[in-house]
Formats: sequence, C-alpha cells, structure tokens
Amino acid sequence: MARILIVEDEPDVLLLLENRVKGAGHDVVSATNGEEGLTLFATEKPDLVVLDWMMPRRDGIDVCEEIRASDPDHRTKVLMLTARSQQSDVDRAMEAGADDYIVKPFSSRDLIERITALLVPAG
Repeated sequence: MARILIVEDEPDVLLLLENRVKGAGHDVVSATNGEEGLTLFATEKPDLVVLDWMMPRRDGIDVCEEIRASDPDHRTKVLMLTARSQQSDVDRAMEAGADDYIVKPFSSRDLIERITALLVPAG
C-alpha cells in the first residue's frame, strides 16, 4: 500500500479520485489548493502525488517544481491530472518534474494503471 497525496480543487473530481485510489488499496491524503498540497507533501511524505494544474493558491506547475526542489531524486512520483491537453502543456509539466501526465476527462482504470506503474521500483 502506498501513501498518495491528491491535490485537486474540484470537489466532485477530488471525491472520485479519493474513492478510486482508496479502492485500489492505497492510503490517501488530499488537498484542495497548491499551498495546502505543499504543506501535506512536507508532513505526509507521500509515495506519489496526483496533481491538478489549474488551482488556487499556487498552481500545479509551481507545486511540482517545489516538490522537485525538495526531492531531486524523484523518490516521490508526480502524476499531473489536468484539463490542459496541448503538447506544450505536457512538455511544460515534464520540464517542471512530472513523471506522467493524464488529460481530463480520464479513465479511472487508466489512472490506477498509471499510478501502479509509477510505484514500481526502477531496476
């Protein structure tokens, strides 16, 4: 079981994500804005962060860059989950340190498969 931090400002999407990720057997903590997400990242030490891009009080790119500044070895994986679908958006997120990128609307099955893949140790 992994500890997963979900940072999402839309209540319905957050509830769906929490239910799906918990249903896959993971421990979930959640935040509704970027600042709260960074606070929980520091205190909870998650294995993976599911991160929205467009949020109040620090967007997902800022949060991702801050996570990478404190975790340069990528021990914590970052999965961007956002409505931004342009290739330039994907490129920007990856440059900020994201490990994967899913565009909304998304398949719950795809989300869990990608989370599972990110949590498999390299090597």
